Amino acid sequence: MADTVHSKTEPNGRRLIVLSIAALGVVFGDIGTSPLYAVREAFGEHYGLALTEANVLGVLSLIFWSLIVVISLKYLTLVMRADNHGEGGIMALTALVMPSKLRRGHWRYFAVMLGIFGASLLYGDGMITPAISVLSAVEGLEVAAPRLEPFVIPVTVGILLALFLFQSRGTQRVGGLFGPITLTWFTAIAALGVAQIVQNPHVLTALLPHHAVNFFVANGATGFWVLGSVFLVVTGGEALYADMGHFGRTPIRLTWFFVVLPALLLNYFGQGALLLANPAAVENPFYLMVPAWATYPMIALATAATIIASQAVISGSFSLTRQAMRLGFLPRMTVVQTSSEEIGQVYIPTINWILMFATVGLVLGFGSSSRLAAAYGVGVTTDMVFTTLLFAVVAWSLWKWPRILVALLALGLLAVDLSFWGANIVKVPQGGWFPLVVGAVMLLVMTTWYHGRTLLASVLKKDAFPIERFLETLAVSKNPPVRVPGTAVYLTRNPDVVPPALLNNLGYNHVLHERVVIASVETEEIPRVAGHLRGELRPLELGFSRVVLHYGFMEHPSVPDELYAMEELELDPDDTYFVLGREVILAEGRLGLPRWREQLFAVMQRNALPATAFFDLPPDRTFEVGHLVRL
Repeated sequence: MADTVHSKTEPNGRRLIVLSIAALGVVFGDIGTSPLYAVREAFGEHYGLALTEANVLGVLSLIFWSLIVVISLKYLTLVMRADNHGEGGIMALTALVMPSKLRRGHWRYFAVMLGIFGASLLYGDGMITPAISVLSAVEGLEVAAPRLEPFVIPVTVGILLALFLFQSRGTQRVGGLFGPITLTWFTAIAALGVAQIVQNPHVLTALLPHHAVNFFVANGATGFWVLGSVFLVVTGGEALYADMGHFGRTPIRLTWFFVVLPALLLNYFGQGALLLANPAAVENPFYLMVPAWATYPMIALATAATIIASQAVISGSFSLTRQAMRLGFLPRMTVVQTSSEEIGQVYIPTINWILMFATVGLVLGFGSSSRLAAAYGVGVTTDMVFTTLLFAVVAWSLWKWPRILVALLALGLLAVDLSFWGANIVKVPQGGWFPLVVGAVMLLVMTTWYHGRTLLASVLKKDAFPIERFLETLAVSKNPPVRVPGTAVYLTRNPDVVPPALLNNLGYNHVLHERVVIASVETEEIPRVAGHLRGELRPLELGFSRVVLHYGFMEHPSVPDELYAMEELELDPDDTYFVLGREVILAEGRLGLPRWREQLFAVMQRNALPATAFFDLPPDRTFEVGHLVRL
């Protein structure tokens, strides 16, 4: 069996170059700005690590092999094979193992819950990354002119506020600059590293793994805890997988091996060479590599690079939210398409404001990138552990790889992942609790919504009236309802039963339209559905028709456009009306969930975006019929 099913071919030629440059700005922004703080944190006062040649070479060796094993081997070689029709990311990976019916107690249920918790943790990452990235760039002002230190926090907050306020306009106009700016950034940090390495080429011996081994032997437990800061060099690795759907494997791999990895290694090793020559530079080795005349330009370039990195993480949060909505794990929210050309560029106001207030709060609360580094890593390492486990499930259950091979790969990767996780978990009291709390809250919201909707559907099913039996009853009725001109489209979850809105409307008004379309929308466990597979039409008796529209979890459902495009229906937009059922939830403790979770579900149900907006229904031709549901 093939590892994956592809919906698009890998690019080549000029398009490959264009996509590779674009990928620089979107995919590698987060991992590309880690040199601003990673080495500094590894030798921070909290570890008490002596600044000796052996320790510098040991840390550099750990950095090198972490980038090779976690990014080059795990993500680029193995995990990126697990695409869902070209799309990547933990939600796409979860969809691969998610059955059509999720049953508690089944092993796939636990696998899906791992994926959902991993996705939940990424929201915490979406809050911390902009804060630590922009703050670490602006802190260069302290190096350039110590008197400017009081302005670091206000400037950082101002940049972040502008970034989030700009989201509603989209990045289409400036997105074309992201790649070139990021390419300039990688060129600059590589040049800075080379300038230091040529003065102390001995630092390149850190490529040999025995330096990493000796580091652990010499430093014991302290050496292990330092892994918590070494891990900062691979944060952003999950973005390589998540953005695979936008660029494809080849541009991402090409850019990593020929641009990003060499630039990062040169800069990290350059910082190590500087520390060997001047241990006092540990205060901020990145900016102290910069010549005095270039400090302010480098601060500007670093700020631009961190803004781009933040933009990529924010956009990733929007995309993650849309996928979760389509898969039924979050209630409907307003989704604004900000690009007429790229379907992946969306803006979700609710998520944007939550991220903005949380990010600004983190900057004000922690006050420095060093303190923020304590909050960074716990959520990402946990997410990486879950990714490894889900990859193993896919390799074993879908690809049918030999169990011994899957076990060996999983154990090897987990040994690395759990080492990083163990070194980061001690950061919980210093701030690592934040992404865990965010992840737990989002997991609670997602599972409450999913289980609430599932249980609500089961309650409604008990009172359901099969459509065929309804039509039989209608055909032999001695007092049939009056048929009025026009077409009524009833949206429903289950196309096999009579929508409650139709029954209620018939009971209230005692009329039916001449033509009735029972329409439902189903989200498939693939990113996109081919156009010829979109609509499924089945004519029924007495002017009734049943339509099922299929969408991928990356697509926006525009129901009217699809129905009007179906030639067999022959719908007249001026003579077609849409009727929705709106359940009014009354929580009475009948679902089997704790009462407070039922009330939480009821609140989310009331505040979900109306189906009128979510499905692009025309407001002047849409009616809602209320239906009280006691849970």
